Amino acid sequence: MPYEHIFFDLDHTLWDTDKNSHQTISELFLKHNLQQKGINSLDNFIKEYTIINNRMWDEYRIGTIDKHTLRYNRFEETFSKFGIDNRPLAESFGDDFVNIAPYKTNLLPYATEVLDYLHPKYSLHIITNGFEEVQHIKLKYSGLEKYFKNTITSEAAGHKKPDVRIFHYSMKLANAITGNSLMIGDNLKADIIGARNAGIHQIFYNQQNEKHSEEITYEIKSLKQLFDLL
Repeated sequence: MPYEHIFFDLDHTLWDTDKNSHQTISELFLKHNLQQKGINSLDNFIKEYTIINNRMWDEYRIGTIDKHTLRYNRFEETFSKFGIDNRPLAESFGDDFVNIAPYKTNLLPYATEVLDYLHPKYSLHIITNGFEEVQHIKLKYSGLEKYFKNTITSEAAGHKKPDVRIFHYSMKLANAITGNSLMIGDNLKADIIGARNAGIHQIFYNQQNEKHSEEITYEIKSLKQLFDLL
């Protein structure tokens, strides 16, 4: 298949969301004196937050909660797990998180090397459900901005992955068609099934060795495998 346009997800695919979030929360744990508030373990706090955050992102994707709810309630619920009922703290923590995390620069292994390899050969684009005001910061400060012709956020498109309309919007913006487009992402439902339903070939970046029975075009466990595929 002679691909011309490659669409990448950003979080968990190129930008190391887990590591960058961990670093940010570690800083905010100290700033907000959470140990003095009764949360003795940073690791336990991050563990509970990760579970809640992942669930609420799923809810955000399907539209059962909005951006404001996601930004603050994920921390309010986490604090509640440790017996802290403090909405102002959750809002302050949530604002600090969004103001700090996007400036972190950790990338997934081989992200830069793969983009250096692909950039001369293909038109590269980002399709992300992440917040409009932070995704461009992530790209700029992590050195990824130079690789991509378009960065399409769900807020700009008016639809979130896996809705096929965000993929159609992205292809139109890139002057691409389904036959020459490829989507690479880590989320089986949002990135892969969404792209498949839009008629686009896909590469599932399955870092966690997730078990599934979906029909997909390609599957990789490391970005390094893209050197052989593309």
